[in-house]
Amino acid sequence: MSSPITLHTVLGDYPHTRPLKRGEIASSEVTLAFLDVKPTNRAFKPMVREQQFDVCEMAIVTYLQAKAYDKPLLLLPVVMLGRFQHHCMLYNSERGTLAAQDLAGRRVGVRALTQTTGVWLRGILADEYALDLDRVQWVTFEDAHVAEYRDPPQVTRVAGDKDMTAMLLAGEIDAAIYGADLPADPRLKSVIAEPERAAQDWYRKYRVTPVNHLVTVTADLARSHPRAVTEIYRLLRAAKATVPASGIDPTPFGIAENRASLDLIIDYSVRQRMIPRRFTVDELFADTAALL
Repeated sequence: MSSPITLHTVLGDYPHTRPLKRGEIASSEVTLAFLDVKPTNRAFKPMVREQQFDVCEMAIVTYLQAKAYDKPLLLLPVVMLGRFQHHCMLYNSERGTLAAQDLAGRRVGVRALTQTTGVWLRGILADEYALDLDRVQWVTFEDAHVAEYRDPPQVTRVAGDKDMTAMLLAGEIDAAIYGADLPADPRLKSVIAEPERAAQDWYRKYRVTPVNHLVTVTADLARSHPRAVTEIYRLLRAAKATVPASGIDPTPFGIAENRASLDLIIDYSVRQRMIPRRFTVDELFADTAALL
């Protein structure tokens, strides 16, 4: 490329993206024109449905569904957001205690059934707490980012003006799954007891950091400017290298580094009928591995 091309880009504000957003790491081949979308998940639907951006952070379950429905998006092995999920399901302690083993027959709210945090948590509840997920009454507030997906008939969609936390406090739902925006209300407690300890025990068993968001590019960009994809990956790696390593890495880069986590979220997604068939990890990167 003789002159840099401008790429419309949506990435969240993280320690490993700030050097790029501040212009401290730059390229002679591409210019990342950052768009301010907050929260970042608001960019997922227009990226999936309209390929509105050239480069976009994306929840992994959204990407798996996008691939299942042949959306022209490619995945990079670059984690923007990863975290343990055990603390993300809350109940109202004023209405009594509620444990993970008690969820059968209860109403549990989640922003969307396809929300990646929810898929991780349901997999953990099924495997570690022997919960039959089909016995839970799931209550959703939004549709999936991928238009072709439909909630199963046993899932209840509430009116658009309903607030999940208000419903939880009022007893209209028994528990709720949150993302990064956990409410600070002291009445709300974790359904999974001692969630930090439970997460560490889970990590020792699986050796996996649950990945939430990776990075996608449009197939059109990869086809017309393959070197741009290579350069995007280089820039992201260079920015991450500025962040001191400490403990378990929540944002691993590379196919091998993410294989175990992606294998597990693919398994959870198949079992929860988020996607119609099981992908291999190598399938996810079939169109980008040679460019990295």
